[in-house]
Amino acid sequence: MIFAIRGRFENIPSQGPFDHRYYITTYFARIFDELNILLFPVMSSDHATEFAGVCDGLIVPGSFNDIHPSYYGRQPEPGLSYDIDEFSGDRRLIMAFAEKEKPIIGICGGLQSINVAFGGTLHQRVKDHFIDDGRHDIILKENSFLRGLYGRETISVNSFHNQAVDTPAPGFSVSAVSADGVIEAIEKDNIIGVQWHPQVLGDVNFFRSFLEKHIR
Repeated sequence: MIFAIRGRFENIPSQGPFDHRYYITTYFARIFDELNILLFPVMSSDHATEFAGVCDGLIVPGSFNDIHPSYYGRQPEPGLSYDIDEFSGDRRLIMAFAEKEKPIIGICGGLQSINVAFGGTLHQRVKDHFIDDGRHDIILKENSFLRGLYGRETISVNSFHNQAVDTPAPGFSVSAVSADGVIEAIEKDNIIGVQWHPQVLGDVNFFRSFLEKHIR
């Protein structure tokens, strides 16, 4: 099995000539090595259709680069800047894999990319959700994949995000929320997005269970 994973971009001027670079965190490598699944790093979306043709699914990981609000019909709020656009590439990949009906997993910013790609909107900033090493509880909705996976109503997750889902994309259901009402997960058919980072938690079963359910 081969799973595509979207590479993320960063620019650190002090580290030239290696300042412009793509990366994939080692957390995903550890998870998918344990699952015996080959990860296929995707650094460009120019051949999204070809990637979708040869890979069994797609992971859209988190990113330090937030989605510009023009992609969901809004203006930037005062004091916020958006210097790097990764969403346009995310969207091409998401739609290519969705067209071929292959499973997609969005993590943190990847959840946000999925939501906007399918017509949803975002909160440009939410308070108290980038909490470093801390965790907070979320409530899992009945009849959701997550509720079935964990077998209980509440779980504790990490949290490293500034943006969050405002209006869910048409056809997507909300499958988890935090105590303050922030949407923590959405799902539709063989697509799921979660706002936390299960790979950092070493939650192999999250990935295993989703793939076993949706890989044909």
